[in-house]
Amino acid sequence: MWIFVMFDLPVGTREQARKATQFRDFLLDEGFEKSQFSVYARFCGGKEKFESHMRRIEANLPDRGEVHVLTFTDKQYENIIRFSGQRKKRRRKNPDQLALF
Repeated sequence: MWIFVMFDLPVGTREQARKATQFRDFLLDEGFEKSQFSVYARFCGGKEKFESHMRRIEANLPDRGEVHVLTFTDKQYENIIRFSGQRKKRRRKNPDQLALF
């Protein structure tokens, strides 16, 4: 399962810009990768992990702005069509599962 966090946060004042940066830094610290400027993605190993991430995201929401959280299955993520400039990019592969012994 994949988690996408998309947000539109106000940055009109220094305080708002600081809080937006703190939220971005929080997502990076949580293992999210920047997909676009206000879109971050992370692989998640199941519903329990997703709910844990959601609790942490909710606890770190900025005071203002809009934050949307989407989930995608592995298959849906593989089917995302990406463009860079005017060229179609090849599809991303899901990460290999880790096996700990």
